[in-house]
Amino acid sequence: MVALVPFVVPVVGDKTLLVWELSSGPTAEDLQHSLFTVFSQFGLLYSVRVFPNAAVAGPVFYAMIEVYSARDAHRAQKACDQKQLFQTSPVKVRLGTRHKAVQHNTLAPNSSRCQELANYYFGFNGWSKRIIKLQDLSNLEERENEDIVTPLQKQSLKFFCASEVVLPSHECRSPGVGMAKEPLDKLEEGSLSFLMKRKVTQKLAIQKAMTDAFQKLLIVVLGKTFLTVLEVLQFQ
Repeated sequence: MVALVPFVVPVVGDKTLLVWELSSGPTAEDLQHSLFTVFSQFGLLYSVRVFPNAAVAGPVFYAMIEVYSARDAHRAQKACDQKQLFQTSPVKVRLGTRHKAVQHNTLAPNSSRCQELANYYFGFNGWSKRIIKLQDLSNLEERENEDIVTPLQKQSLKFFCASEVVLPSHECRSPGVGMAKEPLDKLEEGSLSFLMKRKVTQKLAIQKAMTDAFQKLLIVVLGKTFLTVLEVLQFQ
């Protein structure tokens, strides 16, 4: 079975697991930890969320688990449904349903999530990132508007970043760009707060560029595990 793993938030139904009939004894935090321990054995998880049931619904909690790979979600559902797992009574595990109205919507994960996904499939040494250009556009914006008197409280910091993700073993380079803009308060000019905000804006531009680069990649997993054959396709 071929599995396609894009660098997007896994919100479609075949990547979402619903778990209910959880025991009422443990706390929500304990259940979250136990569920993560069990289901992460099948693949990388995006999130594990535990919710309280309605008062008339029996057991106190149910859970929603989002998995990056639909294949991993199917494996987990088949292996864990009607099993006791970490409690004395069996749980029910079902795949979520896809709503037609939102099936084409995709959300970009943050750069940390992208790097976590890259580390899982490529290994820590199987990929690298590089900043090609980091440019301060704040002064450029001011020069473009030099004929317009702009109050300091309406000025802003603006940075542009160009970066790339490199996969040496696949001979692949994926470029990405990002722009970040933060409003600048009059009292922050020349202060420590200004320097901190400048640093934050730079970091945000870099993160956006990295996310953009990762989103141009699609992981194609062939075989029973991702360790057998792995290809990366780049979409122009």
